Amino acid sequence: MKADKQALAEEGPQGMLGKALDGIERVGNKLPDPAMLFLILMFAVWGLSALLSGVSFDAIDPRTDSPIVVNNLLSAEALTHFLTSMVTTFTAFAPLGVVLVAMLGVGVAEHSGFINTALKQMLKVTPAKLLTPAVVLVGIISHTATDAGYVVVIP
Repeated sequence: MKADKQALAEEGPQGMLGKALDGIERVGNKLPDPAMLFLILMFAVWGLSALLSGVSFDAIDPRTDSPIVVNNLLSAEALTHFLTSMVTTFTAFAPLGVVLVAMLGVGVAEHSGFINTALKQMLKVTPAKLLTPAVVLVGIISHTATDAGYVVVIP
């Protein structure tokens, strides 16, 4: 019985779950910045499209009854289209405006100390048992700002 308690104390209070979460945290901390991940994956897709553009596939597109073809995204025509329509692509994405304005507001609130003070005040009055429901409530209420809540509240 005493050996079991000692083994639990050595493993830590969370045991196997704690070890798994620590492993996930270590791997997550080694990942690059999200913007760099996006660029790395974009270059990977471009490279795969160039490699697979010469491969013929047996699959048929049911809409056109023609074989599925991979377009080379590194061709001159594709790169020209990418560069000339970049601004239009990003500005035509509807949630972008809301997200940019919300992130600007969050940035001002963070650097002015408002968020830190508000969180401290909220934690003073929120019982420990109600902390998770409080975070869920904030997430639900943030959804009223269209789709920006997921982008703003989670970080």
